[in-house]
Amino acid sequence: MSASVHLVNRPPPATILQATATRSRLLFLIETPWMHPTIPAHRVALLTTRPTGTLLIHEIYRSLQGESSYAGLPCVFVRLSVCDLRCKWCDTPHAFGQGTPMDPAAIREQVLAFDCPLVEFTGGEPLLQPEIHPLMRQLLNDGKTVLLETSGAHDLTPVDPRVHLIMDLKCPDSGEVARNRWENLPLLKPSDEIKFVIASRVDFDWMIATVREHQLAERCSLLASAVFGSVTPLQLANWLLESGEQKIRMQLQLHKYIWDPQARGV
Repeated sequence: MSASVHLVNRPPPATILQATATRSRLLFLIETPWMHPTIPAHRVALLTTRPTGTLLIHEIYRSLQGESSYAGLPCVFVRLSVCDLRCKWCDTPHAFGQGTPMDPAAIREQVLAFDCPLVEFTGGEPLLQPEIHPLMRQLLNDGKTVLLETSGAHDLTPVDPRVHLIMDLKCPDSGEVARNRWENLPLLKPSDEIKFVIASRVDFDWMIATVREHQLAERCSLLASAVFGSVTPLQLANWLLESGEQKIRMQLQLHKYIWDPQARGV
């Protein structure tokens, strides 16, 4: 069985801003649109080992939601294995190369056993496994609030509109800015969220330029998260206040402050 991977080969509808730092000043270079790169096959090869109809799951656990507008609430996390991106600051590389094939019915049963109203699908990259869609619909029909955290590199069209999307827009220092699928922006609902992970001042200024170019503050909620250990909360707070932007919400990864930053299953 081959992995179901959506390869994007269309350019984004708008030009992309890349930032180059020169001491205290930043020069933005506007480049022509480019083609999305091909997914390296070895990154998703593990998906070919799972039996038909199953999902490759890294872990299922209950904790506090550490990010988004749901931060602080009890939540059941379903972490799917495998990701086709390699963000330089990724904090879940352990999910890339191992996982347990599970029947969607067994996953649903385990999630319902926690008796928690909030469920998040994360990864890895959940949208690499299309079997996730009927499972999310089932949990929505069970009365759960379902969150989907995704890299933004894959088509959102198949996602049930009842799902609360938390979509990344990858900044330059992630190393994966070329994978942003700009065609997804019109698919976002006002209740959805776009997350920018900020590793530097270059990333921050790219975020501000992107928010303004695409008028994202009028589209949905916006989140700015500092890379733990690279940008301090104080730095990000000061940059936001100085920017004059009124609709970008700063967030901290609560679980990294409550528990050990390297702890899993939290």
